[in-house]
Amino acid sequence: MADRERQSWWDIPVTIAIALAVVLLITTFVVKPFSIPSGSMENTLQIGDRVLVNRMVYRFRDIERGDVVVFNGSGSFVPAEVVPDRDPITGALVWVGQSFGLVAPDSTDFIKRVIGVGGDRVTCCDEQGRILVNGEPLEESEYLFPGDAPSLQPFDVEVPEGTLWVMGDHRSASADSRVHLGDPGGGFVPEDSVVGRAMTVVWPLNRISNIPLPDYGSAVTEGASN
Repeated sequence: MADRERQSWWDIPVTIAIALAVVLLITTFVVKPFSIPSGSMENTLQIGDRVLVNRMVYRFRDIERGDVVVFNGSGSFVPAEVVPDRDPITGALVWVGQSFGLVAPDSTDFIKRVIGVGGDRVTCCDEQGRILVNGEPLEESEYLFPGDAPSLQPFDVEVPEGTLWVMGDHRSASADSRVHLGDPGGGFVPEDSVVGRAMTVVWPLNRISNIPLPDYGSAVTEGASN
């Protein structure tokens, strides 16, 4: 009887450990929670929103214009040497907390919308104030922050292959590719720095919703291949 009771007590921590291990495996390789740290993606995403980031999607398709992506900005948005200084135990605890979406992301993690992919020419702006991709204007009204212009900073860039040009939806409050034009990376984010696509808001409960892909039409897509 005593052995059976002792075994039942061991079942609880073992079950919890297995459950935690499964969750950590899922967040490491399949889907990861991410907490929104700033207002740069309003109104699409609000400060404090928690989103699920699909880590697998880009194994099956290319990154597309309009995708909202989470990426590591080391070497592009922040100097490569700027990394959190943590001892191993603290680092492990922070990693677990971030895996469950309970700890704020590192200062090297960013979330933005993809405006241009490798080979695109992205310019600002035409006579109507619209951003052009391969000479075609983007229709951004469905996600652009109310009252914001697509950009007040003019630019004309050609996106190198294997990189992305990204911008926040709240253009007047977003330190995105435009701000980093003069940096060593030129404001471009390497595709291999992308963690995944933000697909769903899961918290708070009153904001649960999918993050839709905008329809830019065929003109922009066809322009990239010309």
